[in-house]
Amino acid sequence: MARVGILGGTFNPPHIGHLVCAASAREQLGLDHVVLMPVFVPPHKTVTDDPGPQERLELCRLAVADDPGLRVSALEVERGGPSYTVETLRALQDARPEDERWFIVGGDMAQSLPTWREPEGVLALATLAVAEREGITRQDVLDRVAGLAGAAERVRFFDVPRMDLSSSLLRRRLAEGRTVRHLVPAAVERRIDERGFYRRNPYPGG
Repeated sequence: MARVGILGGTFNPPHIGHLVCAASAREQLGLDHVVLMPVFVPPHKTVTDDPGPQERLELCRLAVADDPGLRVSALEVERGGPSYTVETLRALQDARPEDERWFIVGGDMAQSLPTWREPEGVLALATLAVAEREGITRQDVLDRVAGLAGAAERVRFFDVPRMDLSSSLLRRRLAEGRTVRHLVPAAVERRIDERGFYRRNPYPGG
């Protein structure tokens, strides 16, 4: 049996904040490893400036290559279509029923859990690992999910260093021709640079 964290997202592109969140969850929750799982299509938002799911998957693989505690899953990319957490967790349960799953989210996403597809099914399949962030308290989250069966036992919290960093900020910097050095892993920066991703005027052949 393995204690496995799952960090889903668009990862457009993956950045240091994602890795810090994953590493913090692994350390504080005693997880064997954390899996980054890029979506094919997120169900609740539009992906802008998207190099495509296969490229985002490759960027994630490059991002975690130097950390044996982090892995990448192509499950949602290969399945195609909108990505719903409960369906992903069921697929993981079917593949490895012996594993203990922890689904990693930020406080804002945790508060929206009651609006997800089959939220009680999510809690039956995984513990919700909530990254604490400034502006949203533990009680805020617990109050919002209190009506869901299993919430009291299946919601846990961990600390993440504050980082004002987002994929949308990085896309904006790249579109403006600015550097993202030290904001993304070096291998991710090289791939973005070589392919001209997120640039308003991509490099020739990019």
